[in-house]
Amino acid sequence: MRKLLVLALVGLVAQLIDGSLGMAYGLTSSTLLLVAGVAPAAASASVHLAEIGTTLAAGVAHWRFGNVDWRVVTRIALPGAVGAFAGATVLSSISTEAAAPWMAGILFTLGAYLLIRFARPLRTDRVGGRLRGRFLGPLGLVAGFVDATGGGGWGPVATPALLVSGRMEPRKVIGSVDTAEFVVAGAASIGFLIGLGTEGFLLPTVAALLIGGLIAAPLAAWLVRIVPAQLLGAAVGGVIVLTNARTLIRSAELDGPTRPALYALLAVGWLAALVLAVRALRRTRRARAEAASASLAAAAGAPAEAPDVAPAGEVPADLAATGTPTPR
Repeated sequence: MRKLLVLALVGLVAQLIDGSLGMAYGLTSSTLLLVAGVAPAAASASVHLAEIGTTLAAGVAHWRFGNVDWRVVTRIALPGAVGAFAGATVLSSISTEAAAPWMAGILFTLGAYLLIRFARPLRTDRVGGRLRGRFLGPLGLVAGFVDATGGGGWGPVATPALLVSGRMEPRKVIGSVDTAEFVVAGAASIGFLIGLGTEGFLLPTVAALLIGGLIAAPLAAWLVRIVPAQLLGAAVGGVIVLTNARTLIRSAELDGPTRPALYALLAVGWLAALVLAVRALRRTRRARAEAASASLAAAAGAPAEAPDVAPAGEVPADLAATGTPTPR
């Protein structure tokens, strides 16, 4: 019972993170299950089965808050489902011993990507036009495959790619990615069902993760509007890196002083990423405040002082929901 309560809490926290960042539910949950000794394929299968419910709740909540672009959802979800089904089939056919370092390596890489991604501002240039299907299709295919084989990865692959395109509001990027993930999670679950059978799903674990995620989904859809994710993304990335480094170091059979030295190096890198994230967030807020002051002064007909960072006209559109705006 205690373990199930902990898993429910993990599902709640993971959904809060996912709903605010547009990523990391699968990464957080799968990482914990791997640490608990669950086989990689069973961990990914259980997380994706739970995600059918959590992503449905998240999609409805994002839709009610106006965070969904249905054109993008339809063009990214179907290729994502194909990639997820293929990835689930591949992971189901690999032995547990071979799959553990593979899955940990994917999670470690995605965690490191989160660290780098949120340690610096996201540079975007708002341009006109809509995202094309020839971009969304391959993106969904790759993100779906990585998601199924790594136990997570749909958000870390899809969300940043859509953000840097500069053609969608950040809240709509997060809402659309979360909504499309419902289809991806369903396709991955079907692939695992075919490859592993019903015994491949840990139903008590699924239920615990699902309950926690359902509780958090509406709150996360609201938080995406107000919570800057710069620090949250860096913090989550560090946890994922350190946790999966344990599996990789063990698989490489590194002993003696090498193991603590590697952990210390990773911890220092995490701390540096957090410091850079704080600095990026402060620069972002300062640039937005200066741009707002300049706009008010211009509207009032008074001469406006030039901002220190960039002219008001060159400050990108507001990315407050993800905490990653940046001046040029």
